[in-house]
Amino acid sequence: MDTATVAHFEASRDRLASIAYRLLGSAADAEDTVQDAFLRWQSADRSYVEVPEAWLTKIVTNLALDRLRSAKARHERAVGTWMPEPLLDGDPMLGPADTVEQRESVTLAVLAMMERLSPVERAVYVLHEAFAYRHAEIADILDLTVSASQQHLHRARTRITVARNNTGTDQRSARRIVEAFVDAASSGRTERLIALLTDDATGISDGFGGLSAKLIRYSNPRRLARAVQAGFTPTPAKRRLAGGAPSIHAAVVNGCPAIVFTVEDRVLGVAILEIRDDKIAETHSIAAPHRLIRFAEHWHRSEHDAPLIESW
Repeated sequence: MDTATVAHFEASRDRLASIAYRLLGSAADAEDTVQDAFLRWQSADRSYVEVPEAWLTKIVTNLALDRLRSAKARHERAVGTWMPEPLLDGDPMLGPADTVEQRESVTLAVLAMMERLSPVERAVYVLHEAFAYRHAEIADILDLTVSASQQHLHRARTRITVARNNTGTDQRSARRIVEAFVDAASSGRTERLIALLTDDATGISDGFGGLSAKLIRYSNPRRLARAVQAGFTPTPAKRRLAGGAPSIHAAVVNGCPAIVFTVEDRVLGVAILEIRDDKIAETHSIAAPHRLIRFAEHWHRSEHDAPLIESW
């Protein structure tokens, strides 16, 4: 393959990875999907490819759908152990963030809600809402009629319901929100923490150290607050398991305020706070190392504000 052909693919890599990530909710699977697309591009007769960007988009989208339909993916999602992988602000895999729809489509809440959709509904939603593809273009990518694409989008929008005031978080506002949350969680006063939550706040976690066999769900604000308080109570056993006394940082992750726990150069975990009506509506706490590989790589390469707590 000549240099120009490789360069053409590389120019599209970030956009293709962003499409795959939104469809799959997994950075690792998105990277594998894009690499599979590169192999297809490498072996294709490009004299028949009129618009390379459209051809590559179709290949990546359909490879991602094949992954979603695979027996392995269906099993992982059915047994209650799957959750989206977080991405640090500035990661090119997050893709476009110019519109509300684009920012929403990459939040962990929406990535999790997309589990309610069929693979085709998911693809139509992502291509239309996050990448502004017209229904005629989507119909060509997915081998649908235009009316079928429109129907799939309508069903997807019906199933994905989000409040549109939780996007566009910057580092300063994230730090303010995280600092209030950490202070309340560390205070020992349950009501103070509940006051920061919406009346229907919920949480999901893969356990301390990511060791839970199944995801742990907290179905109401009081249960969530008690779990958070227990998590923010330092003990010698927790420090031994963590390998030291963690530092606590504020960050922006998938467009939302987030708490990042580190020990020296290791990322121990991330807690993402989904905001609605200026309160915390949902938390995603992720500590399993395999879910944090890409996040940790970008964390190590980026600059950070001073930690909120130097040694917990």
